[in-house]
Amino acid sequence: MTEPGFNQVDPELLNENFFNLINKGWMLVTAGVTGNFNTMTASWGTTGILWNKPIAICFIRPHRYTFQFAEQNDFFTLSFFSDQYREILNFCGANSGRDTDKIANTGLIPVETKNGSITFEQASLVLECKKLYADFLRWDNFIATGIIEKNYPNRDFHRFFIGEIVGCYKK
Repeated sequence: MTEPGFNQVDPELLNENFFNLINKGWMLVTAGVTGNFNTMTASWGTTGILWNKPIAICFIRPHRYTFQFAEQNDFFTLSFFSDQYREILNFCGANSGRDTDKIANTGLIPVETKNGSITFEQASLVLECKKLYADFLRWDNFIATGIIEKNYPNRDFHRFFIGEIVGCYKK
């Protein structure tokens, strides 16, 4: 990472509570490269071990502008922020990059990772992920009742992206 202040750490040594970070703290999911990227706020996702690799999974609905960037690029980042940036996360979740320049409107400062992914100077923790697998959630695979009715009344199921964590940066 080119930005001073970030230290590369082994993701398996993190002590963060990702239940809290993702669900209550939220994150920015970013895909693309310098000059051609988008970011969106997300509160659904997970981390863990799969295929003997540290991984993260993010979920993006096809109508989100970030979706096309995640589809077209090999990497994505999950960036976590302290509470002082909550207003920025709100803005990035409520506004589309199709219609507004999120960077200009929020003051986010893009930073390029060693693999050319984008994160932000203001982040306190970044997971840089190389895509391994992607698929759509499918209505006929839901076992529990009520999930589709509550979360997908329009059947606009998320596509999930499983990425190997190839860079973990912390301030």
